Order: sequence, then C-alpha cells, then structure tokens
Amino acid sequence: MTAIEIKQPGGPEVLVPTTRSVPTPTADQVLIRIHAAAVNGPDVFQRKGLYDAPAGVTDIPGLEVAGQVVAIGSDVSKFRIGERVCALIPGGGYAEYAVADACNTMHIPKGLTLVEAAAMPETFMTVWLNVFQRGKLVAGESVLIHGGASGIGTTATMLAKAFGAAKIITTVGSQAHRKASLALGADLAIDYREEDFVAEAKRYTDGKGVDVILDIIAGDYVARNYAVAAMDGRILQVGVIKGPAKDLDVVPMMMKRLTHMGSTLRSRTSAEKASIINELEQLVWPHIESGKIKPVIYKTFALADACGAHELIDSGTHFGKIVLTTGADLIG
Repeated sequence: MTAIEIKQPGGPEVLVPTTRSVPTPTADQVLIRIHAAAVNGPDVFQRKGLYDAPAGVTDIPGLEVAGQVVAIGSDVSKFRIGERVCALIPGGGYAEYAVADACNTMHIPKGLTLVEAAAMPETFMTVWLNVFQRGKLVAGESVLIHGGASGIGTTATMLAKAFGAAKIITTVGSQAHRKASLALGADLAIDYREEDFVAEAKRYTDGKGVDVILDIIAGDYVARNYAVAAMDGRILQVGVIKGPAKDLDVVPMMMKRLTHMGSTLRSRTSAEKASIINELEQLVWPHIESGKIKPVIYKTFALADACGAHELIDSGTHFGKIVLTTGADLIG
C-alpha cells in the first residue's frame, strides 16, 4: 500500500510517500480500507520529532480515519466486511489501509460523508473527554475556547452550544475567523492579535470570569487563563503550541480555587477510549444525525500531498479540519 512516512524530523517537506505492507488485524481488530484521514495537531508534533508514537505503534502518522471494513479479527462481532466506519487509531492513518481496535471503531452517524466522518473521532473524543467529562461543563455555564478556528476549537464550539452553554467565547487570529466562529455558534470571538482576551472575556461575563477554559496554547496563556477564570473555574490543557507555561504565579489558582487539568488521548488504553466513544454514541450522535452538529471541513488533499496539508495547518489560516483522501472507490 501507499503510505506517508516521516523521513526525519522537520517541516512539511519531510512527509513523503512510501510503500508499506498492508497491516494484518489481530483477533480484536478490523482492517479498514481508508477513504479519508484527518490531519491533527499531534501529527504536526510527531513530524517535528516532538511526539513519538507509543511503543509498538507504527511510525506512520494519522490518528483518525474513515473507510470500509475489509477484514475482521476472529474475536470481532460488532462489524461486518463491507461496512463503512470511522475509527480512532494510535497511528497509521496516512495510508491506504490501517488496523483499528474494534472497540475504538464506530459506525458512521447517518448523514455524514466519509470525509466528514474522518474528521470526527480524535477531535470529538478530545473535546468530550476534557470539556464535559473532566471539565464538567453544564448548561448555563460559560466556556472559553482557545484556538477557535482549529478542529478542536470548532468542535468544542458546536458541542458547547448543543449542550446549553450560556456564553461561548473563542479566541481567533483574524477577522475572517471571527466571523466564521460567530456563525458556528460562538457568542463572542476575540481576535487575540488585536484584543486582550482576559479583558474582553471579563467584560462579557460582567466581571465574573469564565467557568471552563479549553486551552491548546499554553505559554503565557496559562497565567492569563488563571486571570480570566471564574471562582471554582476549570482549565483543561490539551495542547502546548506556544510551549511551557511562562511567568506563572499560582496564587490566583489558590485564591479562586481553580482546577487545572492536562491530558492526552493517544496514550489512553483502548478500553478508556471505548468508554468515551460509548458516551459519544449515546449523547452526541443524535445531535449529529439531526443535523445540529456537523464536522467543519476546510479543505481536502490527496494522500500523496500530505506535505501540502501540513503546510496549510502550519499556516494557521484554516477554519476547521483538513483531511487527506486516498481516492479509494469503496464497494457497496
């Protein structure tokens, strides 16, 4: 099969097509003929040599895919050959075939294309785990979503709106992204290049601050998150685009009784991921099938042009998800 490998740590140009053997599913896995695979932040960090694949996992990047089941392990009963599915995988998505644990594979919600389905597992699971399971956002609370134009940011905006957040605030990097974020469901979109998100969010919440903060940035944002958080606020750290925290004073954390939690999804066990998927299927899939929520697709690239896809994600000009397609014609 054709796959994309990382020749060496570096820029987008290190992503090159290669030929690899089609993987063989174990007893509890399925083999998926990939139609689409989404591009995510962890792929970028892996490309740069900053986020190695877990032990025993292929070096081929790619964490979420959609396609057709073409082989089934002996212990798998949930899926049949020919079914169209999407899956969260620990690696291997930038390829024509990938294996996935059956418990981390999902039937595609009605109404979604395969491209849309490929853009769903990693981001929806990350947002659900952090904002709702760990951050415990409930209807009537406020949420601040950093990186509002990203796949994580657009997904968090839609889910927060669907589940009744009273005030949805995002940070974005351009006026075009501000308009797009507001159209998606944000109540306030702050252009961080021109405005101070701490002052603007405090003003919008009448000085109270924000109940839940989802942060993919880190760096100096950590201290500023403490400043903008409400009493008993919860801060969910899921990325470090700007690197480690800077000039951090923990006194505001103590005085406001803040909870600052960090997590990654990739290193969790298949069983832990399956538990998140179960909640998504019960609580989120109905919103998708009703048309209330749909993954935001910005642009697709052919698999062989993974370099181009990474150039785009590095530019930060996209709004929503970037997806690779293999051109596979699925049967049935």
